[in-house]
Amino acid sequence: MENFITGYPGHESQHRAAMLRALGKKKYEFFFDKWLEYFFTDSDAKYFSTLGLNCLRLPFNYHHFEDDMNPRILKESGFKHLDRVIDLCARHGIYIILDLHTAPGGQNGDWHSDNPTPHPAFWDHKDHQDRTIWLWEQLAARYKGNAWVAGYNPINEPCDPQHVRLPAFYNRIAPAIRKVDPDHILWLDGNTFAMEWKGFTNVLPNTVYALHDYSMLGFPTGERYTGSEEQDSKLEGQFIRKADFMTKQGTPIWNGEFGPVYADPRIEKDADEVNKARYNLLGRQLQVYNKYAIHWSIWLYKDIGLQGMVFTSPDSKWNKAIGPFLEKKRKYQLDAWGRYPSKEAEDVLKPLVAWIDKISPTAKDTYPTPWATERHLYRHVFQTFLAASFSDEFATSFKDMDMEELDKLAHSFHYDECQQREGLNRILKGHADAKTTGQKVPKYVKRDDENTELP
Repeated sequence: MENFITGYPGHESQHRAAMLRALGKKKYEFFFDKWLEYFFTDSDAKYFSTLGLNCLRLPFNYHHFEDDMNPRILKESGFKHLDRVIDLCARHGIYIILDLHTAPGGQNGDWHSDNPTPHPAFWDHKDHQDRTIWLWEQLAARYKGNAWVAGYNPINEPCDPQHVRLPAFYNRIAPAIRKVDPDHILWLDGNTFAMEWKGFTNVLPNTVYALHDYSMLGFPTGERYTGSEEQDSKLEGQFIRKADFMTKQGTPIWNGEFGPVYADPRIEKDADEVNKARYNLLGRQLQVYNKYAIHWSIWLYKDIGLQGMVFTSPDSKWNKAIGPFLEKKRKYQLDAWGRYPSKEAEDVLKPLVAWIDKISPTAKDTYPTPWATERHLYRHVFQTFLAASFSDEFATSFKDMDMEELDKLAHSFHYDECQQREGLNRILKGHADAKTTGQKVPKYVKRDDENTELP
């Protein structure tokens, strides 16, 4: 549950802790159980299948199955909704790829790994890695023989600063899973948010390697997509670079995440034009994927209106409750994903960036190198320290709600109350069964104007 999906600030574990303090254990457990139930129902699976899409990447946090203070003790309750969603999707002909979005210690330094620090400690402590292997052994034992599970995505968007520990980890986890489940495919992300393959020298059997292919053209702080020859060339070149390892090794290619975020017409005057450009961008990316006949999975299915194929209504109980807080998040740039320009925040940040780059010219080269100094400071200060300080304020919005109100709050995410992003879904449906030319991905040649900046 990433912060932009439901609107909370900071990290999921901080959000849950704040909600527990505000609601008390009974109401806390009730609310999150109902939220998970309503977030994906039979209606969602049915709608997804009507678009011609046949595979859903299902993200989850390791905390559903294990507590940090009680490691390697499996929480059977964690399977309740995972099993339910897999069964629902199977009824509608949808395969599931299980995606461990959050691993012990944090496999990257970003919010989506529920890492409350910018440091990916997963790579420094073997026990974090061993616990992850242990968890996948439990998952493999559960789902071996399940034909509707398309396989396992062991860690999402890893970031190993040394580059060699990720392939070493894959070389350890693959045989551990295979010992329990020899049949399911492993879907392995590249390093640095699934963008690069330094240190990879061998290909594991029955494995698909995954890239993630976001473009700054699809985000508020990037330039607008116009379909120019230069932009299209960069888009295709960006994909070719990320796919270089698979191209050289002759393996299948899976794009596990991609997609723009979308403008809100209630707060952006030119939202229609912005979104038209981003739909065109999405369409152009899909044309590239069709050209090379690669597999893909859009990010993401449902949220509160930023990026999802389906999103909560602006008039829902949830959106109305958090509306004022979302304005604060935009103003202070508390979210990385879909970060809006903010003069107040930028006036604070930019002088500090300039000062650091002046006194320490190598600071901008700190890993992850695509971030540069500005992104590192956003992550350390705005989206970690500052965002976390607002966790309790967000949670207190629900403090006095009774069970009935909390049920209605969670029901805001039910398909029956949600809206569909028709422009996005129409494009996805059009490409779901599109004919592909199946051209071979060309050899990657570095461009002088290449930009690997992350959104």
